[in-house]
Amino acid sequence: MRRTAARIPGTTALLALLTATALTAPCPGAAAATATALTRTAAGAERLAVVSEAVLNAEVDGTAWYVDRVGGRVVVTADSTVSPAALAELVRAVGPDAPALTVQRVPGRFTPLLAAGDAVYGGRYRCSLGFNVADGGAHYFLTAGHCGNVAATWYADGAHRTAIGPTLASTFPGHDYALVRYDNEALDHPGGFTSAPDAYVGEAVTRTGSTSGTHTGTVTGLDATVRYTGGGTVRGLIQTDVCAEPGDSGGPLYEGDKALGLTSGGSGDCTTGGTTFFQPVNAALAAYDVSVY
Repeated sequence: MRRTAARIPGTTALLALLTATALTAPCPGAAAATATALTRTAAGAERLAVVSEAVLNAEVDGTAWYVDRVGGRVVVTADSTVSPAALAELVRAVGPDAPALTVQRVPGRFTPLLAAGDAVYGGRYRCSLGFNVADGGAHYFLTAGHCGNVAATWYADGAHRTAIGPTLASTFPGHDYALVRYDNEALDHPGGFTSAPDAYVGEAVTRTGSTSGTHTGTVTGLDATVRYTGGGTVRGLIQTDVCAEPGDSGGPLYEGDKALGLTSGGSGDCTTGGTTFFQPVNAALAAYDVSVY
C-alpha cells in the first residue's frame, strides 16, 4: 500500500538555560521578585487546571477545550449541537473562575470522522492509513482507535478481496489510536518519516486523508480534550484549523518528514473549513513500542 506525502522542511526547539555564579552575589530584591513571579505562575497554572477539570465535569457533548498557558485562559470551542442553555450551564459549572474561559462557536458537529468509501476498509467502514511503523523486522500501520474498534481485519479494497492484516490493538475513547499488522507480503509499506516530535502552537502542518486528499493549516491548541457528540471523550489532542471529512479518520498529520498526529475527528468540511483534532502519534508509538521510518 503506497502513500506519498508532500515535504515541507522545518523544525522547532525550545531552549531554557538557567545560570548562577558564585562570583556575583544575587540582588535580594530581584530574588524576591523572581520568587513572587514563580509563585504567581504556579498558582495560575493550578487555577487553569481546575477550570479545565470543571469544563470536563460539566459533561457537555459537542465541546472541546485546551489550556492556553501563555494567554492564561481555557479556550472552549462549542459545535452547533450545543444549546445556549448547555453553554450557560458549562459556564456556571466553572463558577467564580469563569472569567478565565474563552468560548467560541463553530458550525457542524464534533464527531469521529468514520465513513464508508475507499482507502483502508474494515467491516462496512472506511478509514485512512496513518503512518507505517516497524518493530524490528515486523511492519504495521497506525490508524484511529475508533476505526480499530469496529474492524478485526483490514483490506486494501472495498470488496474485501485484498487483505492487509488484523487489528492487533485499539484504544478509543480516552485516546484514539490503533495498530494493524501487515500480513500480506505482496503489499508495499513505504516510510519517509524520520521523527515523531511534539507539535507546537502556530506550526504549519499538512493532513492527508482518503476522502478529501491533502490539506494544510495551523496548529491552534495542544492537549485539547473533546467530547464527541455521541462518541466519547478523548484527551491530549492536537487542535488545528485544517479541514477534514468523514473517511479521513486515522490519516496522517505531519510537517515535512516529522510525523505528528492521526486524524481523530472534528467539524465542518473542506468546502467551508472546520476544526479538526489529531491524536499525537508519539503517544501511539510509545503505547505499541513501534517506530516510524
